[in-house]
Amino acid sequence: MEERFEIKESERQSWLSLAFVWTGSMICIPCLMIGGIVGTGLSLWQVVLAVLVGYGIVCTYMCLVGMESCDTGLPTVSMAASVLGRRGAQFIISLMLAIACIGWFGIQSAVCGESFSAMVADFTGFEIPVWLSSVFWGIIMLLTAVYGYNGLKILNYIAVPALVIVLVYSMVLAFSGGGFATVASYVPASRMSFISAVSMVVASFALGGVISGDYSRYARSRKDVVKSTLLGVFPSGLVMMLVGSILSIVTGQYDISLVLAAVGVPALGLVALVLATWTTNVTNAYSGGLAVSNLLGFGEDKFKISCSVAGLVGTVLAAVGLLSRFEFFLNILSALIPPIAGVMIASYWIVGKGRRENLVEKEGWYLPGILAFAIGALVAYITGNIVVLFIGPVNGIVTAMLAFIILERVMAKGGKA
Repeated sequence: MEERFEIKESERQSWLSLAFVWTGSMICIPCLMIGGIVGTGLSLWQVVLAVLVGYGIVCTYMCLVGMESCDTGLPTVSMAASVLGRRGAQFIISLMLAIACIGWFGIQSAVCGESFSAMVADFTGFEIPVWLSSVFWGIIMLLTAVYGYNGLKILNYIAVPALVIVLVYSMVLAFSGGGFATVASYVPASRMSFISAVSMVVASFALGGVISGDYSRYARSRKDVVKSTLLGVFPSGLVMMLVGSILSIVTGQYDISLVLAAVGVPALGLVALVLATWTTNVTNAYSGGLAVSNLLGFGEDKFKISCSVAGLVGTVLAAVGLLSRFEFFLNILSALIPPIAGVMIASYWIVGKGRRENLVEKEGWYLPGILAFAIGALVAYITGNIVVLFIGPVNGIVTAMLAFIILERVMAKGGKA
């Protein structure tokens, strides 16, 4: 199994350092927006329950994938090669990364564009069209990812604390204006189903859960994987979702740039929002570019081309209104991504009995795993969006697991695997 990717024991890290990685991942604009959407359709206590259930689902498969990675010291793609085949794993995981990263790039470019337009209007009274502002910032972020920017690390150190300060200030403003009474007496004007809310929460970190092995392989033990996951995801994720929900209840809208303007945050606060989306989106463009490179078979010398493709597609999506289709995008993520974890869990923990020596990489495309993933994704989408039955992502994971176990036995006997 891909020994060149295995880490050394000296490279293992404490569970606390890994927990900080997950905490940092949760402090982001998408969590606020999803919390806002959920908050406008459920009571606050239902929001809490939906977040706990949603992140409970993600953390469950995240722990199982992470423990496998800890056992083997391998990254996600290398582990997935045992269930999807080497080429299958590279293609499918790269495709999921491309869809997620390019989509998030488009969403956050639009948020940044709205924030910048509002900020300029506040300072000058001149209104820049949001689509134009989104395109402008999408290109700025893309150029930063393609050519690099030495100050980006410093910008990261500034952006996250600045965002936290702005959110705390927003909450103070919201509650000082009678927000306590509004939240306490809140009854949603239009109801959202609890199942839909859970699926949205799952979508917020679905990809992070599947590729968590890239980080969890540095854990010192299975126990450390579980501790870092639970303590890194749950507290910060719950807080961010609740902040988004409360602000949306007080203002009546979930779009974070409009929310901050509605509660009276000064234009300087919108600067923090621009910085936060900028730093995050550079990562989206970079990771999306790597995924496109893998899909197209490009070498490292053509990375700038693939990164440009990813960023330009995301920018176009921002300009044509992907933000207005945010919920549809989340539904796609919650259906497509969790079943990958399902086949990996079935392969390692059930078929392989959780033993490292039973993990065998397959060449090419491994049909049982690929078919099981496709079946799981289809079931997740249908039961989550068309004929609603229980929780779509959970249905997809369980279906993918069962399908893999059955297909591997049947096809192995028939010599077709």
